[in-house]
Amino acid sequence: MQAFEATNRYFDEAAGLMDLTGNMRTMMINPDRELRVEVVIEMDSGEIGNFVGYRVQHDNARGPFKGGLRYHPHVDQDEARSLASLMTWKTAVVDIPFGGGKGGVNCDPNKLSRGELERLTRKFVEKIHDFIGPDKDIPAPDVGTDGQVMAWIMNEYAKFHGFHPAVVTGKPVEFHGSAGREAATGYGVAIIARETLKKLGKPIAGTTFAIQGYGNVGSYTARFLHAQGAKIIAVSDAYGGLTNPDGIDIQDLDKHVAVNRKVVGFKGGDPFTNEQLLTMPVDVLIPAALGGVFDADIAQAVRAGLIVEAANGPTWPEADAVFKSRGIPVVPDILANAGGVIVSYFEWVQNLQHFRWPLEQIQREQETKMVESFHKIYELAQRKGCSLRTAAFMLAIKRVGRARVLGGI
Repeated sequence: MQAFEATNRYFDEAAGLMDLTGNMRTMMINPDRELRVEVVIEMDSGEIGNFVGYRVQHDNARGPFKGGLRYHPHVDQDEARSLASLMTWKTAVVDIPFGGGKGGVNCDPNKLSRGELERLTRKFVEKIHDFIGPDKDIPAPDVGTDGQVMAWIMNEYAKFHGFHPAVVTGKPVEFHGSAGREAATGYGVAIIARETLKKLGKPIAGTTFAIQGYGNVGSYTARFLHAQGAKIIAVSDAYGGLTNPDGIDIQDLDKHVAVNRKVVGFKGGDPFTNEQLLTMPVDVLIPAALGGVFDADIAQAVRAGLIVEAANGPTWPEADAVFKSRGIPVVPDILANAGGVIVSYFEWVQNLQHFRWPLEQIQREQETKMVESFHKIYELAQRKGCSLRTAAFMLAIKRVGRARVLGGI
């Protein structure tokens, strides 16, 4: 099954419980626009590097397209379609005035020099600048990109359209970015984990967590949970993992990762594999890496009491069915990791206002948005007798569908 097909399977499951016409389903599933561009740059060696870039703009019924740019060898058209669709539902779930977009460049950023990354980014913007903008489509960081890449995009876009810092979000604070944006997704995951555990009658303090993926999202999630007394007994990244049944000292781990760029080799835990992490007995399992982590077989072997999806699309529909049959609640990605796009919205607003908000205000507003969204979805799931994922899609479909009707075809 392809990623876009899997996303639409979740859409169809929710739409089946709603009074949604076939025409409306078709309109809401299909992307508005898909771009595929050749990105040719000169490499440091003098050779020519040829890369393929994508941008899928899924739906803008509720506002400009919004979504990340990913630099990764797995980037392709289907992945971009799936992630753009998820962004449409994610922005609707947390009720911010954006639609869904996504894209990236098929490359391995770890094999590119800083100069090559900058040339690649600027050339990509040269190809797509007419299709992005503060009131059209607003990219943001994703896997393999960061604030520096966003700064290059903003600067290159200005060569064609003038000064418009709101063209991208996730920029460095010193370059028209927002306080709290870098930590926003992980902060949101921790908030949602806390709220879900409350519903299950458990505190965060003393609860055991395993986090697959220790990049931006996973590491910030770990820090916020650790600060609330959570016992994080396993973490992993692309190179391997580690476990400590007494709890990992996250501050010491962060010092290790800052020097070594990976969790492997940290002395505060025993070596562990990604596969072992996914199936270890733990209260809460947080996939925070790439998508497609859980298939039916792994879902059968999972021994966690709760799954909170910090990554985009980590669960295939067959695995989701297994989790339902086993009574393992799953907090879906379109809610759990929405903190990033919420604070991206705040950054966009600040850029349009040419005014800065303090961190305390941003985190307070983010928490309010996420807690309200969680309770709406939880109550809908209870009322309809469905999963949190289906309830989240139902809420999102209702909001996007209403905007479609009000705006007209």
